[in-house]
Amino acid sequence: MNVIICGAGQVGFSIARYLSSEGNDVTVIDQDPELIGKINESLDVQAMVGNASEPSMQASANAGEADMIIAVTYADEVNMVACQVAHSLFNVPTKIARIRQQRFLDPLWADLFSRDHMPIDAIISPEVEVANAIARRLLVPGSFDMIQLAEDKVRVIGVRCTEDCPVVHTPLRQLTEIFPDLSVVVVGIVRDGESYIPTSRDQMLPGDDVYFVSDTNHVDRAMEIFGHEEAEAHKVVVVGGGHIGTNLARTIGGLEGVSAKVIEMNKERAHKLAETLPETTVLQGDIFDEEILSESNIASADMIVTVTDDDETNVLGALLAKQYGVQQAIALVNRDSYSSLVTKLGIDILVNPRAITVSQILHHIRGRFRAVYSLWEGFGEIIEAEVLETSPLVGTTLKDHKLPRGVIVGSIVRDGEVLIPRGETDIRIKDRVILLASAGSVRQVEKLFAVSYEFI
Repeated sequence: MNVIICGAGQVGFSIARYLSSEGNDVTVIDQDPELIGKINESLDVQAMVGNASEPSMQASANAGEADMIIAVTYADEVNMVACQVAHSLFNVPTKIARIRQQRFLDPLWADLFSRDHMPIDAIISPEVEVANAIARRLLVPGSFDMIQLAEDKVRVIGVRCTEDCPVVHTPLRQLTEIFPDLSVVVVGIVRDGESYIPTSRDQMLPGDDVYFVSDTNHVDRAMEIFGHEEAEAHKVVVVGGGHIGTNLARTIGGLEGVSAKVIEMNKERAHKLAETLPETTVLQGDIFDEEILSESNIASADMIVTVTDDDETNVLGALLAKQYGVQQAIALVNRDSYSSLVTKLGIDILVNPRAITVSQILHHIRGRFRAVYSLWEGFGEIIEAEVLETSPLVGTTLKDHKLPRGVIVGSIVRDGEVLIPRGETDIRIKDRVILLASAGSVRQVEKLFAVSYEFI
């Protein structure tokens, strides 16, 4: 696959790293020589300094031979024009653009991005995706991540194991013996910064971050087994009234029994948010101001979510709320270097907008997989794949057909029923298979499920 990536920031760098590691021909364009220098030093790709929306620049990048263009510069207008140029002048088949300004995404202007006007095949809106990701975490108290698959028949849950977790120091193979009717499979463990796919002989230890796949109907019981019986959040304080905060407050407003208050520093933005969401309480002021903390009644809140555009404000604001007695704190953090530090300080959940955006882009890159989510900075991908007639898996059992190294099946959905994968489980046409594939095995998974791509 020949791919042009417009933008060498964090998202562009991550996507370039993914695609180049899989042997694709990747060209990265950015106007910042320093970012391009970093790309040249770190990745085996072609990196060019220039404006990605200029026809001459795309011509230099051999856009006429490109299968896909991914526009993720900091400017929405550049991203949109880059896709338009790629379509009109170079007939690039697939065009993906990151668009952050919500005014462009108003349903009134839905025709703007049609093939007859500004042809963009997939639009990624980080602010909407991040707000949705945070809202999903509200549905499973105690989880640091939650992914809904197969029309929400299956959920992939991320939890942190503590000393109180009943199943720590228990070999994974014994979980099935202890809980034979529970549809739960542990598919990944992160320990001391190292992530790996466990075997049946492995066990979870206190301090581990664990991902497991579960029948949605079994999630509550599974959370108890992993030592998490936190109460649902009914009173949520959102700090930051930007696009993410606005989308999150709107989503929370639609949840039964949950209310949100928003604290926004900027006076003009606070007034605008109050007009946009009249049923949401909006307070204008500083999260570190005693008066605002009192007015928001922070001590009675069940959860605080800090989503300003400043990492330090998010981290310190979340920690301050915890001191006032707030049970759960979620903080938006862009810097990777903060991750290990802030969880030790007491913040329950970190949200990385770059990782969420990368997952959304990967979903479109992977073609006909029904869903794709990236985990742990590129360690692996949660994939929902439908078994087609041409798949070599059809008619075989899991033990008979050896899966690629670095692949673990977490669940199979057949005719609406969730099956626990066993060695003797057979694979049938139209089965939905939920699996975790390490970064080096994704291409093999594509072949395994006989997924047809326009751009392989």
